[in-house]
Amino acid sequence: MISKSSYLLLLLRQRSLRYFSTLTDVLNKHINPELDSIRQAGTWKTERIITTSQSSHIKVDKSSNDLLNFCANNYLGLANNSEIIQAAKTALDQYGAGLSSVRFICGTQIIHKQLEQRIANFHQREDTILYISCFDANAGIFETLLKEQDYVISDELNHASIIDGIRLCKAKRLRYKHKDMSDLEAKLQESLKDENVIRLIATDGVFSMDGSIAPLPDIKRLAEKYNALIFVDECHATGFFGRTGRGTEEYFNMIGSIDIINSTLGKALGGAAGGYTTGSKALIDLLRQRSRPYLFSNTLPPSIVASAIKAIDLIEKDTNLPGRVLDNANYFRTEMKKLGFKILGDSHPICPVMLGDARLASQFAEEMLQRGIYVIGFSYPVVPKDRARIRVQVSGAHSKTDLKRCIDAFAEVGQQLHVIK
Repeated sequence: MISKSSYLLLLLRQRSLRYFSTLTDVLNKHINPELDSIRQAGTWKTERIITTSQSSHIKVDKSSNDLLNFCANNYLGLANNSEIIQAAKTALDQYGAGLSSVRFICGTQIIHKQLEQRIANFHQREDTILYISCFDANAGIFETLLKEQDYVISDELNHASIIDGIRLCKAKRLRYKHKDMSDLEAKLQESLKDENVIRLIATDGVFSMDGSIAPLPDIKRLAEKYNALIFVDECHATGFFGRTGRGTEEYFNMIGSIDIINSTLGKALGGAAGGYTTGSKALIDLLRQRSRPYLFSNTLPPSIVASAIKAIDLIEKDTNLPGRVLDNANYFRTEMKKLGFKILGDSHPICPVMLGDARLASQFAEEMLQRGIYVIGFSYPVVPKDRARIRVQVSGAHSKTDLKRCIDAFAEVGQQLHVIK
């Protein structure tokens, strides 16, 4: 006769075997075939391991060579700035490593409120709310603001975080063709069949894969005509775009005219992490009460808060920083076009070098790495099929010598792979 303990052990073993049998079945029939298809398509993404701080010059694992980095969002070169590092160290000593809490319980320190006010002042807004990332900020805004009867009208090339944020809300969703104002107006007209609703136009300020700039003056004109609000994601503009780094609004000389701005601390403003929404005090108050990513995520670590405050200090102190980025971007774009490369976008440091084929983009990036230039090939699903590219990101920290070395490498590889003559 089997003992009770032996019976329980046998039962647990049978359940474990069933579990592993089910898991193996899912792996073999679903997950592994999908992974194989990614490899066969030439779109497998390999993570290179950096062994230095983030900078315009880096080293990677298993190589002693110095690489020129042209694929970081480190637009101002502040990611390893000595003053920012010291500010973070000081905050660690004074405020600790973290809060182990969400904001409304016991996760708010004085520096969190200071940073929120600094960001609000920087954008000339009433108030700001911090998030652990801009992805979280985008996940929080639409669901909080919009109800079932409302409309959100989104550019078709908006960032994945905007798309996912919109999916979380119950509002009616309309999508307009990229930067197509006629199509945007048609969608706004479609929304007129409902009265007493919120109409929210959602767009990136700068589109991260194309380097193109949203036509904010035209969007503003349509918003006023159809009583719509405007939401702009400024992740690839804040701190370095516009005369003093105030973003796409400043680029078009229309600071204060956009209703809601979401942006990041994880690119030009020190490059660590963090995101935010800035706008009217009433909107920010509502987000503090209802935004789920804010209410259910730990607060931003003090060291990151302090580094962001110092980054804003540096940008406001040296208003020439954004100009250096723009000068470098214009030089790179001009010289690459002379060589015969097709470069997408506007006057922005995101410079997509169009190649079309995914395998070609991966091969091109590997050849560039052999020449000491660190760039990445982007392909589906990050960009549309047959629109693969090398996305070059120019920094204010790059010297003209750095830029020329990169351009010369592009010329050599481009001729070798028959992309240019």
